[in-house]
Amino acid sequence: MSTPAVSGNSGNTHIADAVHALLDTDQVSRLLGIEVPSAAQGRAVARMRVRPDMVNGHRILHGGLLFTLADTAFACAANSFGPAAVTAAADVQFLRPALLGDLLTAEAIVGTRSGRTLICDVTIRRDNDVLAEFRARGSLIVERHPGL
Repeated sequence: MSTPAVSGNSGNTHIADAVHALLDTDQVSRLLGIEVPSAAQGRAVARMRVRPDMVNGHRILHGGLLFTLADTAFACAANSFGPAAVTAAADVQFLRPALLGDLLTAEAIVGTRSGRTLICDVTIRRDNDVLAEFRARGSLIVERHPGL
């Protein structure tokens, strides 16, 4: 699959160089069709359309895929500053189901940075409806290891 996870980057959107580098090798986001129209200065937006292969036996989006969308938005916001950051812990509150065909938008904002730790909140919406709230604690990677 050759569709890039990064989109936009023209007009009033901006993608930090570190986020470009991260998404260039992010096969999961590419597989799920996640697009990132903006990611800079501790903020990011990620979008994903719910496809037939993403719904569970209840005919709603599998919760793990919604978590993945939120985690991708978190990763883009957290890594927009540099140095590299990874998820250390995360919690999601599912409020409403996402349905086949829905276009989901995850907005991430890093609120706290202290030492090697950061806290980021992500809100996942379908239009104006909030479907989930996600909070993650990230850890900065001091040095890059092969594959990270």
